[in-house]
Amino acid sequence: MKKKVLKGAAGVVAAAVLVVVIYLAYVFATYYRLEDNLEIGVERFGSGAADDVAKIGEDYLIVSANIGFGAYSDDYSFFMDGGKESRARSAEAVTENVSGSMGAVAGQSPDIILLQEVDTDGTRSWHVDEKELAMQELAKEGMENVDYTYAQNYDSPYLFYPFLEPHGSNKAGIVTISDMEMSNGIRRSLPIEGGFMKFLDLDRCYSKQRIETDNGKELVVYNLHLSAYTSDPSTATNQLLLLFDDMIEEYEKGNYVIGGGDFNKDLLGNSSEYFGCGELEDNWAQPIPEELIPEEIQLIAPVDESRPVPSCRNADSPYDEDSFVLTVDGFLASANVEVIEAKVIDTGFKWSDHNPVYMEFVLR
Repeated sequence: MKKKVLKGAAGVVAAAVLVVVIYLAYVFATYYRLEDNLEIGVERFGSGAADDVAKIGEDYLIVSANIGFGAYSDDYSFFMDGGKESRARSAEAVTENVSGSMGAVAGQSPDIILLQEVDTDGTRSWHVDEKELAMQELAKEGMENVDYTYAQNYDSPYLFYPFLEPHGSNKAGIVTISDMEMSNGIRRSLPIEGGFMKFLDLDRCYSKQRIETDNGKELVVYNLHLSAYTSDPSTATNQLLLLFDDMIEEYEKGNYVIGGGDFNKDLLGNSSEYFGCGELEDNWAQPIPEELIPEEIQLIAPVDESRPVPSCRNADSPYDEDSFVLTVDGFLASANVEVIEAKVIDTGFKWSDHNPVYMEFVLR
C-alpha cells in the first residue's frame, strides 16, 4: 500500500514537472523582439485635413500620459508593485479609465499627445482596443482630425500568474497623436537585459515622428517608455545613450527635437523631498545621471514649485495620502526649443497610476 501511495505521488510530481517544462518551452518558443528601425505607418483619424506644418515662433502644447492599460483607478493595486490585482476589474472599468484619461488630456487643448501602456488586445484589459477607444474619446473632445502612429512594445505569451487571476497574454504599445501632419514614423528598439530577465521587461522602444516646419526644417517628436526593473544598471544607461545620440544627430541637421513619455526615472532627482512621502525600500526609479545628458538637450521635469504634484504613484496599495509618489514622466527638448512651462495635471490618479504631464514650447 505504501509503495502504491509513493508511486502515485511520484506520478503527480512528474506530471507537474512536465507541465512546467512544457510551459517554459512555450514561453521561450513564442518570445521575439521586433526589428530595429521598423517603419510604422502614419494613420489619419477623421476625414478633415491636419495643419500642414509647425510654425516658428508659435506656442505649442505637448501632453504625455501613461494610461496604465486602463486598469489603475485610484483604489487599484498591482501585483508587480506588491499589490493584489493583475487585471482591470472589467471591460467597463477599462472604458471608464481610458475615457477619463483622454478627457484630462484633451482638456489641455494639446497639439501633440504621447500615450504609453495602450493595450490593443490583452487579457488584463478584457480585450478592449484602447488605441481605438482613445482616438474615439479624443474625437468627442474636439480632436477629430489628427495623424497618429502606433509602435508595439509588448506582446507577451500567456502569463499564468497570479494563479487565481493570471495576467494572461497582452499586446500593448505607445501612441503618438498630432493635429499637425506627421510623416515617416519609425520604431527604434532599445537595449534590454538578456537571459531570463528579458521575459520580465517589455520589448522596449521609442517611436520617432516628423513634422515639417515653415522654415524648411523638421520638428522630430520622440515617444518613449524606458525600463524600470533592471538588474543590470548598464541597460538603463545604454537606452539613454541610444536615444540621446539619435536626438543629437537630428539637432545637428538643424531640426527641432522634442521627446517625452515615461522615463521610469526620478526626474526631480529626489522626489521624496518635493512630496514628503518618505523613501521606498526598493526604489525602482533612480535619477538620470547628469553626465549622460548632452549640452544640447534639456531635461524638462514638470513641476510647479509653489504646489508640486507628482506624476506617478507606487501601486502597492490603493492611493492615499501615505502612498509613495514621484515624478517619472517628463520631456526632452533641444537647445533651439524654448520651453515656456511644464507641469503635472492633477487628476488625483483617478484613472491611472500616472498623472498626465504637459509642456508648452516655442520653436526658435
